[in-house]
Amino acid sequence: MEKTSRIPGFYKLPVEERVRIVKEFAGLTEEEAALLLKTGNLDISIADRMIENVIGTWPLPLGIATNFLINGRDYLIPMAIEEPSVVAAASNAAKMAREGGGFFTSSTDPIMISQIQLVKVKDAEEAKNAILAEKQKILEIANEKDPVLVKLGGGARDVEVRIIDTMMGKMVITHLIVDVRDAMGANVVNTMAEAVAPFIERITGGSVYLRIVSNLADRRLASARAVWKKEEIGGDEVVEGILYAYAFAEADPYRAATHNKGIMNGVIAVARATGQDTRAIEAGAHSYAARSGRYTSLSRFWRNEDGDLEGFLEMPLAVGTVGGVASVHPIAKIALKILGVKSARELSEVMVAVGLAQNFAALRALVTEGIQAGHMRLHARNIAMAAGATPDIVDEVVERMLEEKSIRIDVAKRIINEIKSKKLK
Repeated sequence: MEKTSRIPGFYKLPVEERVRIVKEFAGLTEEEAALLLKTGNLDISIADRMIENVIGTWPLPLGIATNFLINGRDYLIPMAIEEPSVVAAASNAAKMAREGGGFFTSSTDPIMISQIQLVKVKDAEEAKNAILAEKQKILEIANEKDPVLVKLGGGARDVEVRIIDTMMGKMVITHLIVDVRDAMGANVVNTMAEAVAPFIERITGGSVYLRIVSNLADRRLASARAVWKKEEIGGDEVVEGILYAYAFAEADPYRAATHNKGIMNGVIAVARATGQDTRAIEAGAHSYAARSGRYTSLSRFWRNEDGDLEGFLEMPLAVGTVGGVASVHPIAKIALKILGVKSARELSEVMVAVGLAQNFAALRALVTEGIQAGHMRLHARNIAMAAGATPDIVDEVVERMLEEKSIRIDVAKRIINEIKSKKLK
C-alpha cells in the first residue's frame, strides 16, 4: 500500500493512534514508538492541549547558571538548551562580574504594539487625520475588550498612525499602543486590534486587512550593564582583544550575526525554561539590531577610566509571567519559581543580564583560548554517548578523542571497541 500524508481526521485521533500511524508510515521500531509516548514531566494530556497533532514531547536539558548578582540580588538562572558550554560560560561570566558589582538592569513599561493595516483609501493623509481625530473612541473600543487588564493598570494607552509606500500602493498603518502588564501580550493586542478594525474602516471608507501584533517591541526594552575588572578577566591584553572583537561585530554584519547569536544563546535558554515565545524574542532582537538600516551588534563594550571592561546590552524583550505556556507547562512554572521573579519586567531584566554575560563569555573565549576549547570537550562527550559509550567509559573515550584531535563518531566507535576489547583480555 502506498504511503500518504493525507490522513483525514488525524487531529481527532487519540495520541496512541496517531503514534501507531506515524510508526507505520516511518517504519519506527516498537522501542522508538514507545519512546515517543514516554513524555516525562510534561503529561501527554497537557501536551495534546498545547499544540495540534501531538505524538510526544521533545525534552531539552535544563541547567542552572550560578553566580548571578543582579541589582544587588542573587539569582539562580534556569536555562533549557542543547548547546554545550553555554550554562558554564554564563556562570563563569557572572562570577567574574561580581567584583564589579554584578549586573545593573532596567526596563521600560511593558508596552506592545498592534498594527492595523488600512488600504484602498482615496486620500491617505485624510484617512490618517480621521483616525487621529477619533483617538479617544478607538482607545475606548480597545479597552472594552479587556477590563481586567485596565483594572490592573494596563490597557490601550495611545494611537499612532503612519503612512507607508509599498508595491501595492500607500497604506495607512495604525499603531495601537498597549500596556500589557505581566502578559507577553500578543493575544491581548490582537484582540483589541480586531475590535478596533471595523470602526477604522467605517470612519475612513478603506479596507482593513492585517490587524496583528508587531514583534519589534521597541517600546518594551530591557537593558543590562556590567563591569569586568581587568585583573579578573586576564589583564589589559584581554580587555583590548575583547574591544577588537566587539569593534568587528559593530562594523560587520557577518560578524554581528554570530556575535548576536551568542547573546541569544543566553536569552533564549532562559526563555525556553520559563515558557516564553522564543521566536518572537528572536525576531524582535534581530530587527532591533537593524533599526538603523544596517545590521549591527546589540551590545556595546568599552574600556572605562580604570582600564576595566564595561559592557551594555539593550534589546526588546516581550515576555510574560502570566498566561500562555508560562502558566501551563509544569517545568516553566517551576523555573519561574526558581527565579523568584515578581513581574514580567523583572524577568526581562534577568534575561538581558544573562544575554550580556553570555556575550562577554563568548568574546573572552574567542580572544583567549578560543571558543572551541571548552566547547569541543563537551561536544566530544555528546559524540561519545551517541557512539554508544556507557557512563563508565565515556570520560576515557572523550580524553582519547581530544588527544587524537579527532572528534568524530567513527573515531569514538573505534575507541569504544578498543576499550571493550582490552577489558575482555
